[in-house]
Amino acid sequence: MGARCSKFSLCFWPSNTKSNPNDSSDPENKNKNEDSLPGFNEFSLDQLKAATSGFSSENVVSEHGEKAPNVVYKGKLEDGRWIAVKRFNRLAWPDSRQFLEEARAVGQLRNERLANLIGCCCEGDNRLLVAEFMPNETLSKHLFHWEAQPMKWAMRLRVALYLAQALDYCSSKGQALYHDLNAYRVLFDQDGNPRLSCFGLMKNSKDGKSYSTNLAFTPPEYLRTGRVIPESLVYSFGTVLLDLLSGKHIPPSHALDLIRGKNFLMLMDSCLEGHFSNDDGTELVKLASRCLQYEPRERPNAKSLVTALIPLQKETEVPSYVLLGIPHGNTLLNQTSLSPLGEACSRLDLTAIHEILEKLGYKDDEGVTNDLSFQMWTNQIQETLNSKKHADAAFRAKDFAAAIDSYTEFIDGGTMISPTVFARRCLCYLMNDMAQEALGDAMQALVINPEWSTGFYLQAAALKSLGMDNDAQETLKDGSSLEAKREKN
Repeated sequence: MGARCSKFSLCFWPSNTKSNPNDSSDPENKNKNEDSLPGFNEFSLDQLKAATSGFSSENVVSEHGEKAPNVVYKGKLEDGRWIAVKRFNRLAWPDSRQFLEEARAVGQLRNERLANLIGCCCEGDNRLLVAEFMPNETLSKHLFHWEAQPMKWAMRLRVALYLAQALDYCSSKGQALYHDLNAYRVLFDQDGNPRLSCFGLMKNSKDGKSYSTNLAFTPPEYLRTGRVIPESLVYSFGTVLLDLLSGKHIPPSHALDLIRGKNFLMLMDSCLEGHFSNDDGTELVKLASRCLQYEPRERPNAKSLVTALIPLQKETEVPSYVLLGIPHGNTLLNQTSLSPLGEACSRLDLTAIHEILEKLGYKDDEGVTNDLSFQMWTNQIQETLNSKKHADAAFRAKDFAAAIDSYTEFIDGGTMISPTVFARRCLCYLMNDMAQEALGDAMQALVINPEWSTGFYLQAAALKSLGMDNDAQETLKDGSSLEAKREKN
């Protein structure tokens, strides 16, 4: 059993495109999804800070295959679109003009086989790239670290074809070089379709080598000259084919030894036994062998890769999300459009909920009516406010039992109403394993403010704590819908 999947599952804006793997084999044809994609923009640093919550560590994602010192953040633009923001090391791209030229060139590409580059930022020493966000992680995760079932043979063949089509398209547009193609660079979109990350299309800068430090997977000519050529990319494509065949990261030299010894079936993932034809397996092994030839001139080009892979596609009418075994439709959309508080409640991360509620303070109590006569105010309000003050101090200090007592005094005083107090006491109850009481407080907060997404999110957390996962999921959707409505207004 592989490692558990990432906690991040955010989605990008819908493509509304049903892809047939046999379409788009000619990259010169106009891409049918091109018109629905945003153009290339130059973003300000403030825009990207706002989108990523100040480049919060909570927004760092591993799904886009980048490693330190270059970090990728998930973000959400003001118009609701989810983005991936790659932030380069400060020493990378010292020439701002070169960075902008490269980004604009890559930004001209628009294809449904790419996780397209939609913008960049170049302010001072800051160099950032902005791409479509792919919510369903990497080929590496689905191939090597699966949970429920191994990747199906038909999906592996589709990955190979879509990747070849992406490379063919890029080559036809004058972008024939790609840096360090591997299973981390293949991402899955909302519909489960594989896409090639656009980040690898940027020419190498001073932030690192064109290939990873694992020399066993590096094209021979790069080891000799330190230069990347189009044929180097085909070699790397061959290593990805080996990954798809074996479900493991096998060094090309070992794989070629098995192939030469006609032991190619030993390359095949044992989890696939009985689920593929030997003929199809043989064809894919032969194609990988051609890609991995020592001499660059003996390797096929991208267009011939597409031609070789199209006949192997046997389940072209089955949607990718079905083959990949992932959820699809409104459930995924609602799960992935949650605010940080919604996400924390969905995974019952009580520490994160506490931090967020502490930061929010009482701003959501604005507009709540407290009808108090002057006489009541003079006689009771000070005592009530003292209870709240003590409760907030205990809440801040994470003394949740004391906070419950003081918040209860405030509520029982009856002189003021506050949905935030009920929200805070709700969390305190959750911290003390009192889920039923927590649910009551979340519901009471919604009685005071029926349009408050925080109340729905905390209700979902309480329901999840009670083991009522389906009800919790529906309540998360309600909170997400309210937030989306509020953002539009």
